[in-house]
Amino acid sequence: MELVAEKKARQNSKELITLTGSEAVLRALLAEKVETVFGYPGGAIMPIYDALYDYHDKIKHILVRHEQGAIHAAQGYARASGRTGVVFATSGPGATNLVTGLADAMIDSTPVVCITGQVFAHLLGTDAFQETDVVNITTPITKWNYQVTDATEIPSVLAKAFYIAGSGRPGPVLIDITKNAQIQKFEFAGYEKCQHIRSYRPNPIIRKEYIVQAAQIINEAKKPFVIFGQGVILGKAEKEFKKFIEKTGIPAAWTIMGMGAIPTDHPLAVGMLGMHGNYAPNVLTNECDVLIAVGMRFDDRVTGRLDKYAKQAKVIHLDIDPAEIDKNVKTTVPVWGDCKETLPLLTELVQEKSHPEWLQKFKEYKSQEEKECIHPELNPTEDTLTMGEVVKLINEFTDGNAIIVTDVGQHQMVACRYAKLNHSKSNITSGGLGTMGFALPAAIGAKFGAPQRNVIAVIGDGGFQMNIQELGTIMQSKVDIKILILNNKFLGMVRQWQQLFLDKRYSFVDIESPDFVQVAKAYGIDGAAVTQRKDLKNAVATMLEHKGSYLLEIMVGKENNVFPMVPQGCSVSEIRLK
Repeated sequence: MELVAEKKARQNSKELITLTGSEAVLRALLAEKVETVFGYPGGAIMPIYDALYDYHDKIKHILVRHEQGAIHAAQGYARASGRTGVVFATSGPGATNLVTGLADAMIDSTPVVCITGQVFAHLLGTDAFQETDVVNITTPITKWNYQVTDATEIPSVLAKAFYIAGSGRPGPVLIDITKNAQIQKFEFAGYEKCQHIRSYRPNPIIRKEYIVQAAQIINEAKKPFVIFGQGVILGKAEKEFKKFIEKTGIPAAWTIMGMGAIPTDHPLAVGMLGMHGNYAPNVLTNECDVLIAVGMRFDDRVTGRLDKYAKQAKVIHLDIDPAEIDKNVKTTVPVWGDCKETLPLLTELVQEKSHPEWLQKFKEYKSQEEKECIHPELNPTEDTLTMGEVVKLINEFTDGNAIIVTDVGQHQMVACRYAKLNHSKSNITSGGLGTMGFALPAAIGAKFGAPQRNVIAVIGDGGFQMNIQELGTIMQSKVDIKILILNNKFLGMVRQWQQLFLDKRYSFVDIESPDFVQVAKAYGIDGAAVTQRKDLKNAVATMLEHKGSYLLEIMVGKENNVFPMVPQGCSVSEIRLK
């Protein structure tokens, strides 16, 4: 409100105010309603941090322990809140430490704005202390990046940054600001949000004739199948999607990133697609007559061998990014546009139907999977604990209302297979890049993004140690997250592949770990370890009921495998149950 009044006063009086570039950065963040920034100070970004000193009551800054932790936290914040995450980092190593997170955010379409400090403009290209050409380094892994050398550019450049990051198919943006631009004073004429950029069309024009063609194909289908991805969540189209599948009666399966767009126990929800997805949706992809893809990109973990993927089906692909249409799978009808707009148009034209015989086939395959995979994993008879029975307990205690943040590996696949989710924005994981070390900082960010919700980080013993230093961020920020380490003393997913495809030649996957509970206690975080089933339920209950962050380490079977599995190079219909 102060900024609006100030702007009107200037317009009336024709007066401008003098600000430094750093102050302009903070004004831009306030105008974009940024409440939380994750970052780490350094020499080249020190002027911005100095300006932040006067804004600390308006913008919360979370001091991480590593810049990679900052950007993963910003990703978690964005995924849990639906808003754009913001990161501060200094030049050189500070900026390059963002690279993994930028690549992760790019492939998973996560809106993040990273503001990095840079050396003085006159030092650019001289190999000055902590100078790195971060713009050229990050060009392939950002939706847009730009280097500011003059403070007068800051308001308009940051307005573009937030617009590009959050519009259309979201993604990361990096703005590199030289130190002279941060300290330079200029006449500030106010901040205006960006609503349009020439040559940038975030939402493609919807072609109604394709909607009509798609509806006709769906109405004639005998065995239609819907597969949906994160585009439904990013487009805030959960209600529109639910209305579409309920009117058409079409079974729907999710990608790992689309999980939670509809409740996992919805009558038309038939499970997860992909390499470790459910049996029915994988096999029946190659039996449907119409395949309707909504907000997903047909990546290799979903399709398996492309030359054997859904060749019998007519393919309808709804996506906001025209580059994804026909990229991997040839479509019969492309439907460009925001699915929040295209789905209602399609729903209006499709007939109200049900497909009982087709749905029954999914149930039959599910019954087979229940017998051979699911029941043994969730209700084991052997002494060793399984990851699945732990996730089952989480479901019982949270009733599907928690945010589950997973790292990468076997525990990730098990959690995504068995977690019960009732709400959107509840499954936060590194999907496309598969970044170990993602979960701990992402869970911190998720809690700041959705403080009213329970956040549980499910992590393996390998991935946890990649960003274990972020326990310090938890200690200092007093954030409340639950950390669940499923420890099998192996880099489990690599070991599974070595067992199945490399004759058990376990090459450097046996990993030793510290006493995680004692490490957590050194950071002021309570915790416990469990090795026996008789202690498991009470331990999980204690963790979830504890006020404040808590770490629970559970020792699970050392050589347990995740099934079903589509072996690499195989068709989705060649999925193995064991």
